Amino acid sequence: MYQREFDQRLQKLFPKAVLFYGENDYMVDYYIEIYIKQLDAKESMLSLYYDEWNFEQAKNFLSQSSLFGGTNLLIVKYDKKIPKKELDLLIELANKTPDNYFIYGYGGVAKDARSMQSSFTEKKGGVWVRFFEPNIRDGVAILQQKAQKIRVDIDHYALQHLMLLLNNDLALCSNELEKLAILGTKITGKDIDRLVYSTAPLATEQLLIDLFNKKPIINTIGKLLDIGEDEASILRATQYFVNQIFLFQAYIKINGDVDSNAILGYKLPKPIEEQKAQLALRIKSASLLKIYEHLLDSELLIKKSNNIQKEVLLYGMLIKLQQYL
Repeated sequence: MYQREFDQRLQKLFPKAVLFYGENDYMVDYYIEIYIKQLDAKESMLSLYYDEWNFEQAKNFLSQSSLFGGTNLLIVKYDKKIPKKELDLLIELANKTPDNYFIYGYGGVAKDARSMQSSFTEKKGGVWVRFFEPNIRDGVAILQQKAQKIRVDIDHYALQHLMLLLNNDLALCSNELEKLAILGTKITGKDIDRLVYSTAPLATEQLLIDLFNKKPIINTIGKLLDIGEDEASILRATQYFVNQIFLFQAYIKINGDVDSNAILGYKLPKPIEEQKAQLALRIKSASLLKIYEHLLDSELLIKKSNNIQKEVLLYGMLIKLQQYL
C-alpha cells in the first residue's frame, strides 16, 4: 500500500508487522517515531540497525514477555533482505501476543523489496508501505509541520528554497531546520544561503553517475540549475568526472586492479571506488576519445553563446554524451 492508505489504517489500528521501503528515508523514520510514541515503547523496544542485525536476538526478543511490562516493539533497519523463513517467523511472533510489534525498514533498492511483500500480507498480519521521493509541494508541506512543531518562523518560499538547495532530501532539510531554530528569528532565503551548505556537488556527482549508467537525467539537470549551479560549473564537473574515468581505466589495464589512492592521490570510500571502476571497465577507449572531443566542442559553444542558449546547449551536450556510452 501507499502512504495515504497507511495513514487511514493507523486511524483504526496499528498493524502488527510493517515493511517500510522506497526512496524516502525521512518518512520511514517518521512512522517509526509514531509507533514508538503511540505504543509508549521507548523503554521496552529493541532496535537493530544494519551491522547490529541478529536474527536470534530478534527472535528471542519477540518470543518473551516484555521485561518492563510494556510493548515488545522490534525495529530493524537493514539494507539487505532478511531470508523468507526468518521474516515469516518474526511476523508470526509479532502476531502471537497483543504486545508484540515488528517494523522492518528496508534500506536496499526498492525493486528488491517486492519479493518480501508476500510475507507482509493482511492474512499473515502484516502490511507493506512504499514511500517515494517527495516532490517540492509535498516536501514543503512536511517541513511546514516540522517548523510548527519546533516553532521556527519560516514561510513557504524559504522552505521551497531549502528543499531545492538540499536536493529534496527531507532528512537533511529537517536537520537544518533544527539548526536554524537556534537563531530565534524569522528565517529567510538569505539566512539559508548564508548558513546552509548546498548539496549541489553531491547532486552533480549523482547526475554524472546516472548519465554514465544511461539513466534519465533531464530532471536532475533542472534541479541543479534551480539551486544555482551554472552551465560552466556542470561542464567542468563533467570534464573532471570523465578524466577520472579515463584514469581508472588506464590504471586497471596496466595493473589489473583498482587503487583510488594511486589513481587520484586520495582514497575514495570503497563503494565509490568500485562504482567508478565498473564504469571505467564498461566504456570502450574509442568511446572515451569521442566524449573528450565532444566536451571540447561543447565548451567552445557554451562559452561563445548567450545565457539563454547556454542552458539549451548544456542539455544537448549531456544527452549527446550519453549516446556515446
